Amino acid sequence: MKESVQSIYSFDQLQADNFANNIAKTLDAGAVSLMLSVGHKLELFDLLADSPPSTSQQIAERAGFTERYIREWLAVMVVSKVLKYDPTEKTYYLPAEHAACLTRSSPSGNFAVYAQFIPLVSAVYPKLLDLFKSGEGLTYQEFPCFHDVMAEDSSQSVVGELIETILPLAGDLPQRLEKGIDVLDAGCSKGLALLRMAKEYPDSYFTGYDFCHDAIEQARITAQKAGIKNIRYEIFDLTNFKEISRYDLITSFDAVHDQKDPETFLGNIYQALKPGGVHLMQDIGGSAHLEQNYEFPMAALLYTISCTHCTPVSLAQGGVGLGTMWGRETALKMLKQAGFQSIDQKVFDHDPMNIWFISRKAIA
Repeated sequence: MKESVQSIYSFDQLQADNFANNIAKTLDAGAVSLMLSVGHKLELFDLLADSPPSTSQQIAERAGFTERYIREWLAVMVVSKVLKYDPTEKTYYLPAEHAACLTRSSPSGNFAVYAQFIPLVSAVYPKLLDLFKSGEGLTYQEFPCFHDVMAEDSSQSVVGELIETILPLAGDLPQRLEKGIDVLDAGCSKGLALLRMAKEYPDSYFTGYDFCHDAIEQARITAQKAGIKNIRYEIFDLTNFKEISRYDLITSFDAVHDQKDPETFLGNIYQALKPGGVHLMQDIGGSAHLEQNYEFPMAALLYTISCTHCTPVSLAQGGVGLGTMWGRETALKMLKQAGFQSIDQKVFDHDPMNIWFISRKAIA
């Protein structure tokens, strides 16, 4: 008869207590994440950043919300040490050092944007439990407001730095855009990055493909309101992307790992580029090897998003389900297999979560 595990290994009560405390902290942090999302969505952090120490009633009146709910939300923010609280005056205050990563004007990035993923994936929680049994997936349409959240994420991680920092990674690319080239954003979502480039480079022509109807419709409306003429958005399933030597630049921002068949997709991008064309790809910069991701920024959140969104949407297409943390090693291997020989990689000091691949198609 085999010995039980507990008879082989002695039970360490201190280790058990420490682990239990860590789990309690994790549960607490999960609750804070949800309330951070509430504060972002209702623009409470932006309001507090511009306010002197105020009572819950004063904050509620300025925000236009009910004091009772505001008071409970404020309590979460106080005990989680996001806000400062004066018990004598009963006033709440958001320090500038805290506002620096929680407001829409944050120069270093608004972390509250990422908190929205918690309620987003929670909306599919009952369906997710069934997926563990069925092995099936979920469509983009089953995630409420997904493209709104991704557009906010893109605005601060891509769009804001696109012209000054990102495009120059590809050497003379800005000069080529000024003269006029053909550009495709493969998986453009609501098209904000493409719109930014179209405004900056009126002599180039820009195309955006995405198979989500709501995202493309919103992109078209935004471009029309902005009066941008050198751009078009098309509802298109990139599984069927088969264009040959058409574009000088193809971008894919946080879009490749969600594809049904990322390897074939990258091969099709290579074929769609003209000789000398550039593929500019942004994705999560984690490793394909789990043991190398212990210290990767927000690794647990990224694996959660992978389990609840990126993997299911790929599987729903009949895909391989690479997931969010498919890894920079996997990406580099697939880019080489696609045909790219010249591949540069860049990670910015201020954004260690993302990696940029700048790949060039050889001139024949």
